[in-house]
Amino acid sequence: MRTIALFNNKGGVGKTTLVHHLAWMYAEQGLSVIAADLDPQANLTSMFLSEERAFKLLESGPPQTIQGALLPLLDGTGDIDTPHLEHVGDGLALLPGDLALARAEGELSTQWSACLDGNARAFRVISAFWRLLHRAAADVNADLALIDVGPNLGALNRAAMVAASRIVIPLAPDLYSLQGMRNLGPTLTEWRQQWQDRLERRPETLQDVELPPGEMLPAGYVVLQHAVRLDRPTKAYAMWMERIPREYQRYIANGQRPAEDGDDPYCLTTLKHYRSLMPLAQEARKPIFNLLPADGVRGGHMQAVKSSRNDFRLLARRIADRCEVPLPNAR
Repeated sequence: MRTIALFNNKGGVGKTTLVHHLAWMYAEQGLSVIAADLDPQANLTSMFLSEERAFKLLESGPPQTIQGALLPLLDGTGDIDTPHLEHVGDGLALLPGDLALARAEGELSTQWSACLDGNARAFRVISAFWRLLHRAAADVNADLALIDVGPNLGALNRAAMVAASRIVIPLAPDLYSLQGMRNLGPTLTEWRQQWQDRLERRPETLQDVELPPGEMLPAGYVVLQHAVRLDRPTKAYAMWMERIPREYQRYIANGQRPAEDGDDPYCLTTLKHYRSLMPLAQEARKPIFNLLPADGVRGGHMQAVKSSRNDFRLLARRIADRCEVPLPNAR
């Protein structure tokens, strides 16, 4: 199974929306998909589930969320538990998020250091997300896990990136989004090197336990909400769009495979802002490209719905090609 995280140090660029739409599109393309909500804000979960259903999952004992599956390990009473999956569509399951996941930050930080001492439990804690995803994948024969995380460079996201084989970076054409990418590149390189160092120190008692390779390989970037906003001068928008390829090449690609003028190999696509369609999609808890007149789509908006399907289908194909994910029903 391939694990793909969508990650940037800058929030508000549409990362969670992108995970939600790609999960549905890949399921339509014939893959068995897990959408994993590893963001303590649990926004991805709220896109898939009603508040009533989310409340039932949180109030069960233990909670049927990512946090519930981690509890035995974090409490020191055992290892990870079998994760609960919510089946939200044909070929699509959600690993529900939980605000309580934020409490694991300190333990993940402590155990990252303890790995250097060859502590067996430390390796189990740091590899917990990866092992949970693969255990969940075995239950539903999943081909792909899409991972949503928060916009920070803390210990929780470090463990989530250890679980990721590929990373797609969502961007907006503005200063802070590019700054987030600048922070992310060196950090990923550092995390990757540090995890390889720790793997060499794994204790003999864990030689038979499969641990994540910690690839964390960047697969490219996606520019979201790229329509020129009325409150931003066109020249400023163009300036940031022009700088994105150079910034990605320098900070993420480490200067390799330079982009030619007019042909940026790192850009997976740019997606326009669908404006009034997004609230309709959120209320209906479905992707924009599945909206119907019964969901409130009227007149010319139907053409935008059809256009969004083509946009996300093309993006899904490009990510799949870059991440070596075969699409059974690609068309």
